[in-house]
Amino acid sequence: MVELVLNPMEQRILGALLEKQVTVPASYPLSLNALRTACNQTSSRDPITAYEDRELEQCARELKHRELIRVVVADRGQRTLKYHQRLDEQLELAADERALVTVLLLRGAQAPGELKTRTERLHPFADRGEVEEVLARMAAAGLVRELPRRPGQHDNRWVHLLGPVESEAVVAAEAAAVVDREAVLAAGAPARDEKVRRSYDAVAAAYADGAVDLSEKLFDAWLLDRLAMEATGPVADVGTGPGTVAAYLAEQGVDVTGYDCAPAMIEQARLRVPGATFEVGDLRRLLRPPTAPGWGAITCWYGLVYLAASELPAAVAGLARVLAPGGLLLVAMHAGDDVRHESELAGVEVDMELVLHDPAQVRAAVEAAGLVVEEWYVRGARPGEYPTDRLYVLARRPA
Repeated sequence: MVELVLNPMEQRILGALLEKQVTVPASYPLSLNALRTACNQTSSRDPITAYEDRELEQCARELKHRELIRVVVADRGQRTLKYHQRLDEQLELAADERALVTVLLLRGAQAPGELKTRTERLHPFADRGEVEEVLARMAAAGLVRELPRRPGQHDNRWVHLLGPVESEAVVAAEAAAVVDREAVLAAGAPARDEKVRRSYDAVAAAYADGAVDLSEKLFDAWLLDRLAMEATGPVADVGTGPGTVAAYLAEQGVDVTGYDCAPAMIEQARLRVPGATFEVGDLRRLLRPPTAPGWGAITCWYGLVYLAASELPAAVAGLARVLAPGGLLLVAMHAGDDVRHESELAGVEVDMELVLHDPAQVRAAVEAAGLVVEEWYVRGARPGEYPTDRLYVLARRPA
């Protein structure tokens, strides 16, 4: 199976083509006009969109380059380009899997009962149990995952894993419970900071040995590639750890400096990433670069997961202050409703807490810092990753 990362517009285009191929075969493949109507229709879609021809045409062209769409010319009448999806053949989907992928792409998170009802025109599932059997098969193949049930819900819901699901409904399902994120400050912020620093100093070598090449994490790489292309001026990677993100950016030709509070992590980064600069430093006290009036971009990959919710606004505001006008902030962090005590990491004994933050609170902190949130996503853990959802926020300081 081909592993894909589809952005929201790509998901909508491919979902609409999959649907119309089955429901209106006489008018398939779709012209650009028909594709726009299918993507933007107000029924059977979540969220409702208002894509324009120009952006749909550009996105379809990119999908063609990825061999996910075939462009054909109408064989009669006025010469018209039409679009045919190839997602099902790329993923080698069976008919029942194809139906479920279609509806999940078009409508976001759904329960098995909803999926049975909404796929009736696409595939005749006998009952809810058959839907659940197919979902289990698809989960084993890494195509879908089950969301945990929340208070007030009768059924667990499912989402696809073909890209981030940009839906308030998914976030609400994942972040509905109340959790005391201030508990990490029970002994005071300095004591918490020391626990984190001591733990990461102890685990630095083992952690670095087990670090995954970010090119294997397609969504992370997709976001970082975009940042590398857009950033003008030096980039700071705060909470750099052994330099995984800094290394990826340096390979793209970015002038990147990594900062981390743990000296042993900085030692590992300097040993393993000769193409970047690394310094011991606290992300809450980041200074402007010595060679420019502000950072062209700042990345923070899980560097905020040790802070209490009340500390987020000040931490993000501090990063925003040292961004250059037009500069980008790209944050990745664990999302959810929990504070987890970690006693072991990479086979080494540690003692620290990991805070799973509410995506809405994170976005609010970013906006309160005067930044404009351009995109945000929530994705599930992939096989082998730490078992939490991931939140990504891409924001820009106004020029």
